[in-house]
Amino acid sequence: MWKPYIVALLAGIAVLTPVFSLEGQTPGEENGGAESGRPRVFWDCQGPQCNSTYYRTEIPWVNWVRDPQDAHLHIIMTSQNTATGGREYRLDFMGREPYSDYLDQTLYQALSTDTDRERLDGVTYALSVAFARFAQYAGFRDIVRFEPGGGGGALSSLGIVSSEEVQDPWGLWVFRVNGNGNFSGESAQANRRFQGGLNVSRVTPTWKQRYRVFVNYNFLERELSDGELFVDTRTDWNANTTVVYSVAEHWSVGFTSRVGRDVRQNQRWTARFTPGLEYSFFPYEEATRRSLTAFYAIGPEHFDYFEETQDLLFEETRFQQRLSIDFSQRQTWGDAGISLEGSHYLHDLARNNLELRGDLSVRITRGLEADFGASYEFVADQLYLPLAELSDEEILTGVRRIATDKEYRVSFGLSYEFGSIFNNVVNNRFPGF
Repeated sequence: MWKPYIVALLAGIAVLTPVFSLEGQTPGEENGGAESGRPRVFWDCQGPQCNSTYYRTEIPWVNWVRDPQDAHLHIIMTSQNTATGGREYRLDFMGREPYSDYLDQTLYQALSTDTDRERLDGVTYALSVAFARFAQYAGFRDIVRFEPGGGGGALSSLGIVSSEEVQDPWGLWVFRVNGNGNFSGESAQANRRFQGGLNVSRVTPTWKQRYRVFVNYNFLERELSDGELFVDTRTDWNANTTVVYSVAEHWSVGFTSRVGRDVRQNQRWTARFTPGLEYSFFPYEEATRRSLTAFYAIGPEHFDYFEETQDLLFEETRFQQRLSIDFSQRQTWGDAGISLEGSHYLHDLARNNLELRGDLSVRITRGLEADFGASYEFVADQLYLPLAELSDEEILTGVRRIATDKEYRVSFGLSYEFGSIFNNVVNNRFPGF
């Protein structure tokens, strides 16, 4: 309910105050602005349009700091796809001491046809409006000057649909066609790859529909040590459907289906239909900052194999059920996410899969940050494994899946940064070095 009001408020402010300029300060002060009386802000962003260099260049009337403990204002930006293939950017502003009671939020919607520059300008504008509100609240005087102008273009720059644009001849349907190819090689090897697809979607507050067709052609040639050539040619394709209905604020029902071909997994063709039910413990509108969901699905799956499997089958139809629980959160202290997913085939409970994944990024203290990531998967559901042994060439090149009972991943990192707290200066010379 609150989204339209926040976006409308932002649009109104933008129309009245489309131009921000520095009043009485210059961005290149000798000490980086430490005595300039500007708000100190910390930029916390992951994903598209996290170009801090651009925002520092365009908004010089705040001090950008590299550690949240030095900031007056902590900004977290997250984003999600919109119905038309664009993105909605959510910017949360949280005050730090002595402004810890301050909370604000701004939404900006970018169109799917916007260029990167247009999206950057839109986010910059939204940041400027929010910084002006904070400066007024916190008592930073003589920093921002408002100048008339902008006219009708302000609404468009914010990605807001005007009343004249409500009549949609496409009925909210969005179509996207894509294709690419690459070639590489040398005297002893060659690679060719082509990909293409069609995506059709329609998203409303009640329904979400996505249809996707994808084709992938791969050609691999390797000269072996004995002079013989190893050649692998594969054409894979799949067609996927997702239909979801919003039952209530926390409940969704729907189904997914898939028809396809996967040579690496010994599947001449496969078909799957899976109804599902999802419960969100938090409102879906909060998903970019915090999310806890439980998802259950059950349905049949048919396989037609190239080669006889280890179960002595060339085709089979099996029912599978799956349950997953996902949690993610993004706060001023860092990010955390954990997911537990289990599935099994109903004809044989021993044919199952269980995976636990987790990622954690924590700001321990000033300048010190730790990152952890891990996953562990028990694999016992590889129905497609061929009876015949794979050749050494197939194993080494990875063109066929091999039997395994577990997969795991572990990563960790630690970083420490110290020195000047200010991050205002931008120098684009020798950008690749």
